[in-house]
Amino acid sequence: MSPHPSGSLMGLGVIDPALEARLGVGMARVEEFLRASVRSDYPFVTEASRHLVDAGGKRFRPLLVLLAAEFGDPEAAGVVPAAVVVELTHLATLYHDDVMDEADLRRGAASANARWDNTVAILTGDFLFAKASDILADLGPEAVRIQARTFERLCTGQIRETIGPESGDAVAHHLRVLSDKTGSLIATSGRFGAMMSGAAPDVVETMTVFGEQIGVAFQLADDIVDIASDSDASGKVPGTDLREGVPTLTGLIALATDDDPRLRELLTRPLDDDDDHAEALKRLRDHPALDSARQEARAWADRARETLASLPAGSPRDALTALCDYVVTRTG
Repeated sequence: MSPHPSGSLMGLGVIDPALEARLGVGMARVEEFLRASVRSDYPFVTEASRHLVDAGGKRFRPLLVLLAAEFGDPEAAGVVPAAVVVELTHLATLYHDDVMDEADLRRGAASANARWDNTVAILTGDFLFAKASDILADLGPEAVRIQARTFERLCTGQIRETIGPESGDAVAHHLRVLSDKTGSLIATSGRFGAMMSGAAPDVVETMTVFGEQIGVAFQLADDIVDIASDSDASGKVPGTDLREGVPTLTGLIALATDDDPRLRELLTRPLDDDDDHAEALKRLRDHPALDSARQEARAWADRARETLASLPAGSPRDALTALCDYVVTRTG
């Protein structure tokens, strides 16, 4: 991957040029290692595994590993491999998610299950998990244990989402799902970066807490963008979650605060009909629940910003603070 243009790393804005240069070089090394790690002696496995790697993505988790490593030795041997581990894990979950969601598209391209079939997609995800585990074995037993516990949370979050809330508080249940499904791996990204760089134990803990908080904020922001932005502004097809019947915070708040039977009917099923989809999207864009969801995303970003206060002052902390600001900006 070529270095990012000035100020473009994940919406960080203008950051310290020396830090930006280090991050650009580091991300290029991550990309090279990532592509090498998905190769197989069987060409078809390489093709299927590279399908989502080639589709791109934010690479947010590896970037957080590199930023967290700035509080120790960013050139430490385990930093780049740990960044690749978290991205491989993330990519593997996407292959499985697309099967469970019966998705046809991922990152603007045909999903693996649509291009091939569900079996290939599931096994490719498993292959990537195996590759991540192979790299982890060289990072020590503590890293393996952290990854195992993270994977446990990822699976638990997916099961929670599949089964649904046990009580009537669907909003609280949804936030717990996001903490497990999204926040846990981003928390591990922060933990790995700080830990592998030899940062102080309190920094490792701070980056872990920050990672989970900013991870939930990012997922909430993604869900809001899916509703509020048009395709030209966001680069995504709006209302994807609505069409697939995937719960979002905006929809859940609307269901909890509005007894309109038509709205309830639209928000409790997949929307294959284009007119129904357009109606549901307009209703949510006009509904007070959208502002409530924005407030929740901002609250998580604000908590993440407050968590950073204990970190040493400097350009790495400034860059992490900019991530918090970016969440607020993209939900505005």
